[in-house]
Amino acid sequence: MLVLVLVLVVGAAHTFALNPSDYKAFYKLNNKAVQTALIGYIDADQEQAAFLQHVFNATEQEIKAAVKNENEVAAENVVNYNLRNTKCILSDDQYKKYIVFVNLYLNDESKFALLSDNK
Repeated sequence: MLVLVLVLVVGAAHTFALNPSDYKAFYKLNNKAVQTALIGYIDADQEQAAFLQHVFNATEQEIKAAVKNENEVAAENVVNYNLRNTKCILSDDQYKKYIVFVNLYLNDESKFALLSDNK
């Protein structure tokens, strides 16, 4: 039964066009203000910040290309690239905070504003 539900969900997901807003959190990571808030939130050092900036630049460029080509598989691969690389760069605690930041703050403008103000 679970497999059937999974197949239906995956099949339904492929019937819709690739939506750029599905990846909006990953677009925002390359923004200077967002990077500053993130670096402060996860308490990253300068070396980690430099590596993260490289990952965020690559993520943004590749997401744009995938969305332009309406290639959902490529977009998902870019998200996985981002997550794998940030996990390698950050400590376990920092990575957990990173996931919270991406899921909570970058997907909700009002929460991001609060984070930026309380930093």
